[in-house]
Amino acid sequence: MSNSDMQQHVKWFRGSAPYINAHRNKTFVLYLGGDALAHDNFDNIVNDVALLQSLGVRLVLVHGARLQIDQSLSEKDIPCSFHTNIRITDSEVLPCVQETIGKLRIQIEARLSKGIVNSPMHGAEIHLSSGNFIKARPLGIKDGIDFQHTGEVRKVNTRAISQQLDDGALVLISPLGYSPTGEIFNLSAVALATRVATDIGAEKVIYFDSQQGVLNSSGTVINEIQPSEISTTTFRDAEIPIQLELAVHACQNGVNRCHLISFAQDGALLEELFTRDGAGTQVCKESYEQIRAATIEDVAGIIELIRPLEEQGVLVKRSRELLETEISCFNVIIRDGAVVGCAALYPFKSSGELACLATHPDYRNNERGELLLQAIEKRARQLGLDCLFVLTTQSVHWFQERGFEPGTPEQLPSEKKSLYNFQRNSRVFSKPL
Repeated sequence: MSNSDMQQHVKWFRGSAPYINAHRNKTFVLYLGGDALAHDNFDNIVNDVALLQSLGVRLVLVHGARLQIDQSLSEKDIPCSFHTNIRITDSEVLPCVQETIGKLRIQIEARLSKGIVNSPMHGAEIHLSSGNFIKARPLGIKDGIDFQHTGEVRKVNTRAISQQLDDGALVLISPLGYSPTGEIFNLSAVALATRVATDIGAEKVIYFDSQQGVLNSSGTVINEIQPSEISTTTFRDAEIPIQLELAVHACQNGVNRCHLISFAQDGALLEELFTRDGAGTQVCKESYEQIRAATIEDVAGIIELIRPLEEQGVLVKRSRELLETEISCFNVIIRDGAVVGCAALYPFKSSGELACLATHPDYRNNERGELLLQAIEKRARQLGLDCLFVLTTQSVHWFQERGFEPGTPEQLPSEKKSLYNFQRNSRVFSKPL
């Protein structure tokens, strides 16, 4: 590994620390369909799952088997039909479903039990738990179609699952459910994962899919979406993916965040959980980026944000002590716990100074500066100020495009005029409110 690669690795690892602390002792439900289990990247996913558990994350893994069941039925020349994309499990299909799911579960257990020296699984010693956690009932007759041995979840044994998680086990759940009369039902794995997550009060559900999250009409990944935005969002295939529908349902029923990521992308799970922008689409009840009044806990983040601009001479240097004293004047944009934007309002008699407007270099093309300006203007109006002014050396056009008019140092409030730095020679602009 080169020095530059090593430095990048160290930087990434340090940057992941807040997420490691945030995820510890939280419960995540992972959904892996049959296509994910069959993909070449599955071994890497297993390694990442082992890493998550070693970091103290409580994991429930729900697996599917549709691809493998289809292959098995084809090999045995057993006909099978679907209605509304749900398999009709008759008496001839059911034994094949049971056999295939049983084999898959054993294979997953074997993968999670590896401990080869010099491999990511060395020393993992994952304790697995699986069993009759799911009670089911028949799906019944819909649209005149009898689904026979296809079922739906009746009850999740949350107490048993929680006990296993408390004991440090990774809980493995297969898409089969059992009735009080001893019947076996074939279940939708993705719906099962969602139901398990909502019933046990999981912090997250992570759906592995064939594509990199949810794509908009131009084929670009939507990094974050809220349930209220789903109906107004246009997707490339003009259909809302089932995982997205279930993610919305999960968020509306107590799960804080749901993630849709690609099972084909190496490291997507770690990137999604331990970086600010992730690798796929996050569905959450409330945006993980918000603008709010700053608190004393934000001082360190503001310092880190504005230091490069101070060194370039774009902003006037501020000491930590001064920032701590003036923190009540600041608004910040927080993205997943990190300060990515800030601005301050210093009120005078009838006017206010907009100062220290800054956004992180990675987030300067999404109107965050505009949002900060709007927040400061709103705050100024609430204080009864008539005018907003700014001193700038390098952002003249930006302020002019937003309604600020040129002024002179002589027009500044007397308290500010006495502090004007003629050597810095900042341009003065003002805007009526």
